[in-house]
Amino acid sequence: MSSTNVIWTLLAATLVFMMQAGFAMLETGFTRAKNAGNIAMKNLMDYCIGTVLFWIFGFGIMFGPSIGGIIGKPDFFVMSNYQYNQYVPTMVYLMFQTVFCATSATIVSGAMAERTKFSAYLIYSALISAIVYPISGHWCWNSDGWLAQLGFHDFAGSTVVHMVGGISALVGAIFLGPRIGKFDKNGKARAIPGHSMTLAMLGIFLLWIGWFGFNPGSTITADGKDTWVEMGSIFITTNLAAAVGALTAMFLAWKKYGKPDVGLTINGALAGLIGITAGCDVVSPVGAFFIGLICAFIYVYAASIVENKFKIDDPVGAFAAHGCCGAGGTLLVGLFAKDGGLFYGGGLKLFGVELLGVVVVAAWTTVTMIIIFWAIKHTIGLRVSAKEELSGLDLPEHGLVAAYADFEPSVLTKSEDSYEARVAREAEAEAAAAAGATAKEAAAAK
Repeated sequence: MSSTNVIWTLLAATLVFMMQAGFAMLETGFTRAKNAGNIAMKNLMDYCIGTVLFWIFGFGIMFGPSIGGIIGKPDFFVMSNYQYNQYVPTMVYLMFQTVFCATSATIVSGAMAERTKFSAYLIYSALISAIVYPISGHWCWNSDGWLAQLGFHDFAGSTVVHMVGGISALVGAIFLGPRIGKFDKNGKARAIPGHSMTLAMLGIFLLWIGWFGFNPGSTITADGKDTWVEMGSIFITTNLAAAVGALTAMFLAWKKYGKPDVGLTINGALAGLIGITAGCDVVSPVGAFFIGLICAFIYVYAASIVENKFKIDDPVGAFAAHGCCGAGGTLLVGLFAKDGGLFYGGGLKLFGVELLGVVVVAAWTTVTMIIIFWAIKHTIGLRVSAKEELSGLDLPEHGLVAAYADFEPSVLTKSEDSYEARVAREAEAEAAAAAGATAKEAAAAK
């Protein structure tokens, strides 16, 4: 241990904490102004709930002495004398890992935006932080975890953090169903534009800066010449992958839609950041270039397939970015790792271990989140009423008249031809049709 390690790790933790603000701005910008307060509140609560529950329970079962490589020994309130890390004191390591836990939980809010009960959100955020994330994290990041023992490599969390959050987001979006008006009567997706690309752009810049704590900070130590070289390399691979991801997504959008789409470009940078996170310490700058390129392709086409093929409404593209690029980036370690990667003469062994890790963690996350969302849906309910959804969640959920109190929305919502008016008419028609079908079923039963 050294003072340098402590300062470096706490500085990195502070940068990762700032990613919460990045996600809040990104998600708020990609959604409508009438839900801005609700989105911001959820991102705040992710961090607060994750902080408390990870301290009480999650940290011990993730990093404590391993029980069969499956789960750590619980260390309630982190009060034992167990040395969790060789480079920094326990409280420093707890702080660093807490901000990672909160990141995984906050990913879910974007995919379930604009129609989720706030109370339901608090429950599943708590369960992700206390159980889902720490157990799969133990397999991968605890030195005695069974996947770690096999040689699974996920340096800073493409799978452990991002894929877990992305798959949780997908399951939640499926259970919720699409927002009112997202798909027309023929099942064709309608664009529901976010209210502020400026906020979304601010969000990606904050996330990009935060990633310089997320990836380089995962060295935990800053001592020794070899570590200094590694830290510089991780900064470069992280930055390159993000830049290439943004450029690739921009040109793909330009070719596909005739314009360099702002939203796709923003998420292209995010895709590159997520994809490089697993192998940022073991790939070269050339490898980082191709990982950013490939992950941008993965994101653009996965987002289109999720929406147009499977009719799943994910307002911010959380699954395509975090779920698909998290898995893809982890698999690409098996190809581009300088030591053991297929393209460097290492054969398929590392790729096979990476594939096993992705499949197992994906299966664990899918099963546990199905159980969690099913239980919430059949108890307190997941979704707000149609009336609350159409009015926006700021007022019914938080008593907030408007997140932008002194500004008048530019959309003329009283016009018969406005988007809001059309959505309201469609919602009324859908409700009437559903009521008619229920009446017919009741008559038939009699």
